[in-house]
Amino acid sequence: MSAPEPVVVVGAGPVGLSAALAAHALGLRPLLLEARTRTAERPGSRAVFVHRATLDRLDAVRPGLGTEIAARGLVWDTRRTLWAGRQVHLRTYPADPATAPFTSLPQTVVEDLLRRACDEAGVRTLWGDPVREAVPSSEGVRLRTASGAVHGARHVIAADGARSAVREAVGIGLDGSTSATEFVVVDVADGERPARPERVFHYRHPAAGGRHVLLVPFQGGWRVDVQCRPGDDARHLAATAREWLPAVLPQVPGPEVTWSSVYRFQLRVAARFADATGRVLLTGEAAHLLPPFGARGMNSGVGDAVAAARAVRDDAVEAYARERRTAAERNVRAAGAALDHLLAPRPGLRLLQRSAAVAAPLWPRAGRWLDAAPYGPRIRKVRY
Repeated sequence: MSAPEPVVVVGAGPVGLSAALAAHALGLRPLLLEARTRTAERPGSRAVFVHRATLDRLDAVRPGLGTEIAARGLVWDTRRTLWAGRQVHLRTYPADPATAPFTSLPQTVVEDLLRRACDEAGVRTLWGDPVREAVPSSEGVRLRTASGAVHGARHVIAADGARSAVREAVGIGLDGSTSATEFVVVDVADGERPARPERVFHYRHPAAGGRHVLLVPFQGGWRVDVQCRPGDDARHLAATAREWLPAVLPQVPGPEVTWSSVYRFQLRVAARFADATGRVLLTGEAAHLLPPFGARGMNSGVGDAVAAARAVRDDAVEAYARERRTAAERNVRAAGAALDHLLAPRPGLRLLQRSAAVAAPLWPRAGRWLDAAPYGPRIRKVRY
């Protein structure tokens, strides 16, 4: 084993790439390790929202990067909500990429831009060699990969996802819950003449058997999220998407499915965001699992990444672990409120939804409340 690296980042998704860029900007000379090969397939749009706070963070660690991501994305200027086919809310607003609160594009595009930024910065990256062992001590961390290579590090930033090998190696668990309800997500390519981009949320879509449906445009296509009902065969629903999509997404003639999947909402937070030695820091999905609506997971993960690099430089790991876990808990509460608002598991909440739908044409506040379902009622001081 050679002399220990100042910091090793494990995982080259958007969070790990952001951590490596942040560490490089702080002069820490990071080494980035990724289990997949660089050319491995990355299916699906994944997280399609990049929030303004994330764009600003990326601009700070690599000037111009956030601006470029914003320019490559799509900003839709309309939010529309319907109840059983009847519109109950409509909002339009300016869609200037320079000032909009988000941009919308596939996660793979964001990753490609982050990879290029790491290459240009000279970040050392080893692809296709998964970490199998992480042994921390008061002096640093010893990492062993599948090839038998051994890397020493003063600190490790773990960004290796929901099944984090590093988190498991240091014995930190993920506490929380998984929704009983399944969701089907389908990516659809734009047609020859792209449809007007607007986010549309349907309560009880009449063309989807009364299921809730969320339509979100992104640069190059649309994401269709369908909330399954009890007893649904979610995988069959995903497999037959070409049959029901024309009625659900009429703005895209002859919709071409580019990817589909089934998922459940996860609301989980690591018991600790750093190990007992203070040498291993958890970030992104290695530290928290959140529902995909609004891309809270990726955006809060980039916040983790930048804060983790700073904590390593400033020898402030304990403060990092405390502050970012607090931020994750707030995101879990916000996401939990969104899930509750969306699923309406209690009779009282279902009655409230129906009453709001009836009142919305005469009382705009009721429509705004219904429109909040995919993201949940606003909870103050949520940090991404």
